[in-house]
Amino acid sequence: MIHIVGHTAVDHISRVSSLPVRNGSSTITDRNILFGGGAANIATGIARLGGEVTLVSAVGGDFKGSAYEAWLKENGVYTQFYTVPGKHTATAFMFTDPSGDQITFFEWGASDIFRTSDPPSFPFVHMATADPVFNVKVAEKAGFSSFDPGQDLHRYSAEQLHSIISRVSLLFANQHEVEGMCRMMSISRQDLIGMVPMAVFTRGGEGSILYLEGKEEHIPAIPVRMVDPTGAGDAYRAGFLTAFLKHLPPLICCRVGTVAASHVVEVAGCQTNLPGWEMMKSRYENYFGPLVLNE
Repeated sequence: MIHIVGHTAVDHISRVSSLPVRNGSSTITDRNILFGGGAANIATGIARLGGEVTLVSAVGGDFKGSAYEAWLKENGVYTQFYTVPGKHTATAFMFTDPSGDQITFFEWGASDIFRTSDPPSFPFVHMATADPVFNVKVAEKAGFSSFDPGQDLHRYSAEQLHSIISRVSLLFANQHEVEGMCRMMSISRQDLIGMVPMAVFTRGGEGSILYLEGKEEHIPAIPVRMVDPTGAGDAYRAGFLTAFLKHLPPLICCRVGTVAASHVVEVAGCQTNLPGWEMMKSRYENYFGPLVLNE
């Protein structure tokens, strides 16, 4: 069992003609309301791939009886929720231009309760976007832990980042988050890599890099028609962690993550096109060769 800590959110995803300059405006060309939240995306991705997962998250009074609640149950995601009756479930507003660049506005809503909550000890946990104070507590108590700062990076202090990263077993980040963490902690990229036993840095269409035991391995992206990049990183983490729980080598885990992400970007929405294991395996073997389990 893996526990995924962080946001459950409702995503308002829009495509725009361009990202406006300050005090400017732009035309929305398409808009969808979909299921999201970094932790919920990863948890659902793991469940769809056949993994056993519990989502540790916060929801508002609007969640009980909602379509989102039914969706999580349908996909076999166990939940451990902090429910805040007087608040909305967290909501994200994302705007993507034709080149794939994106800006996001996020209403924390019920997720504010993380700051004052005390987590239990998790033997295997991934910390996704969530309150920095809560994630520091999770990292202090965890067994095997992984972390991605996501779009909540700006909420962390340098001390909080150092406290978490120095304790985790695995760090996930995209190139912008790597630059941000290095700047905030006044360290180099190599210093950051040296803080953790294993790191995976994603680079969009340029693929990803695995750093392990002083070596680095490049994993190419799979060429697909990208409709919406939202949720690709979460799908990558879901694929990696599911494969890792199956005792596959880290390089293979990165490839599984790459394949999972390739499915998600083909359709709008973070959870709309998450693959099952057999669907993922078919595309994996087309690009990377046979996928053999070690279980």
